[in-house]
Amino acid sequence: MKDRQFVSTYTLHFHDLSSENKMAAYIAIILLVAFAFINSAEAGGKTLVLLDSMAIRESHSIFFRSLQDRGFDLSFKTADDSNLKLKSYGEYLYEHLVLFCPSVEEFGGDLETEVLTDFIDGGGNVLIAGSSSIGEPLREVASECGIEYDEESTAVIDHLNYDIKDEGYHTLIVADQENLISSDVMVGKKGDAPILFKGVGMTADPDNPLVLNVLHATSTAYSYNPTQDVTDYPLAVGKNTLLVAALQARNNARVVFSGSLDLFSDSFFQSAVQKAAPGSKKFDKSGNQELALALSRWVFKEEGVLRVTRVSHHKAGETTPPRAYTIEDDVVYNIWLDILVKGEWQPFASKDVQMEFVRIDPFVRTTLIGNGGKFSAKFKLPDVYGVYQFKVDYRRIGYVHLYSTTQVSVRPFEHTEFERFIPTAFPYYASAFSMMFGLFIFSLVFLHHRDDPKDKKE
Repeated sequence: MKDRQFVSTYTLHFHDLSSENKMAAYIAIILLVAFAFINSAEAGGKTLVLLDSMAIRESHSIFFRSLQDRGFDLSFKTADDSNLKLKSYGEYLYEHLVLFCPSVEEFGGDLETEVLTDFIDGGGNVLIAGSSSIGEPLREVASECGIEYDEESTAVIDHLNYDIKDEGYHTLIVADQENLISSDVMVGKKGDAPILFKGVGMTADPDNPLVLNVLHATSTAYSYNPTQDVTDYPLAVGKNTLLVAALQARNNARVVFSGSLDLFSDSFFQSAVQKAAPGSKKFDKSGNQELALALSRWVFKEEGVLRVTRVSHHKAGETTPPRAYTIEDDVVYNIWLDILVKGEWQPFASKDVQMEFVRIDPFVRTTLIGNGGKFSAKFKLPDVYGVYQFKVDYRRIGYVHLYSTTQVSVRPFEHTEFERFIPTAFPYYASAFSMMFGLFIFSLVFLHHRDDPKDKKE
């Protein structure tokens, strides 16, 4: 608001400026508008929320209010709205998508599975919540991302780890914090309060390395229809039963899949938790709210976002990079990394950032030393010339994939740069000089030695 007031005041006095100052005024106004736009962009983004019914907006008000408080512009619509569209004139209208519509049988408007997968391929972030009444559209989207939801009317059942408020089917699951993924970036710091879950189970494609197991069930859980006898082998059994899963695509787009829409509800946020087993500890409040908010921060890229701000390299003792390095040069490599914290870029701190000096295969691999966001390494170039790359390929759970390459040339020694005498060649030098000396002595003896002439009479 202060930026807008400044711009309007500046505009009122614009006509009083001299002609030579008008260009500076234009630049100042453009910079202020750009600054305000960047701030609004970092403060959240336009988010489309698709619901089964508008009643979910009220039953999940705490979660939605937290998003709005963090600067997200939420647009609520029903999933079967005939006017739904994600793209207009080749540009996406939203940065994020929330699908709290597990029972939808067909999306309205232009939405379909292919459109949603294209949205993810375009860098969009999606939060999906299912339930035991899950329909085919969400199952198809999940399948495209390497996640398989169980069929409609099924639920996760655990006869040993269910809440005391369960209605008899043992589907109100109590998941301990130890079942969460070990990543504070994704799920926040683990507390003591367990997590309430009631919904459908999931499994992950074991051949998809991009899928993350965020929250899994215990070894006594399985996914099946709670009103039927178990006659077939369940889709998910034991710890392979996923309650919450995540995907970070190769373009760093993020998708979170939850088998429970109730996990994000106000009632589960504020509910007390106690396992039905005798002697179980009672918790006044579940850990759902902390987990749900942490997941929303991660999936909408408020956490775990890194960027490269600058890269430099040069010979040791110099400050500028040469046109080409020479084999066996001592080289200094620097890279500056930032992390997004509460909407502001701050220097990144880590002890596991590595750099590789690559020509097809790495010739050098070293750990960079960090200091205030600057990561440095000093090393000697290999004695093989060619075209190389300084490569930083940083992959850590919860963080975006950071990839930076800088190409350089490494040439061999010029003829004037070789050592005059090589110590390891001293035996060859000695043999050469000894041969020359022997030849000199032989020539001297041969040329200057004269035999005494013999008498003719003899």
